[in-house]
Amino acid sequence: MMDFNYQQLDKTLHARIRFAALAYLQAVDHASFVEIRESIKATDGNLSVHMRKLESAGYIHCDKGFQSRKPQTLYSITGEGRTALLNYRERVSEFFQPPSGFQPA
Repeated sequence: MMDFNYQQLDKTLHARIRFAALAYLQAVDHASFVEIRESIKATDGNLSVHMRKLESAGYIHCDKGFQSRKPQTLYSITGEGRTALLNYRERVSEFFQPPSGFQPA
């Protein structure tokens, strides 16, 4: 019997902006705040809130520094973040499988 319980989904990753940001970091390994913002089409305020949630969950790491005397924030995905993203992908894909014994009409 398939489990279609939505509570099995990682609620940290289920938010669109957090999912997009983590998937982007998975693809590029590390990126600046500006690069992530532009790539996923988020606003500064929205992205900063969601990045803090990903950081609190241990899914990303944040390094603050300067580039050409301007503040720059760089993010990278952690091992825990990679595992969470893979698990999330597997769990979501299970929702697309027909229940066992299902016979189409």
